[in-house]
Amino acid sequence: MKATVAASIVALFCFGNSTAAVAQPEFGDVAAGRTVAAEICSACHAIAAEESGESPVPEAPSFVDVAATSGMTATALFAWMTTSHPTMPNIILSPEELRNVVAYILSLQDPT
Repeated sequence: MKATVAASIVALFCFGNSTAAVAQPEFGDVAAGRTVAAEICSACHAIAAEESGESPVPEAPSFVDVAATSGMTATALFAWMTTSHPTMPNIILSPEELRNVVAYILSLQDPT
């Protein structure tokens, strides 16, 4: 299921709303993004690299899995996080919170 969600993120980036993927968004603050993720996202997602990878909600991919999705970019994350999904609650983040969470997720990418 996690792979399906991750694939959906990539598909949304490649084929989704053209206005959401116009430009690479500005990055935010990684530490602030981790704080927002801990406060809001961790109810469903495993948010930390040191977590076992199992999210509290099994259908919710871990942030490490999302970050490891082939071709994952800030633009793809912005598009995914600003589009309604039946499997995700409609959480509204401020633009700054959104940039910060995106920066945090991308910080979990393996640099190799």
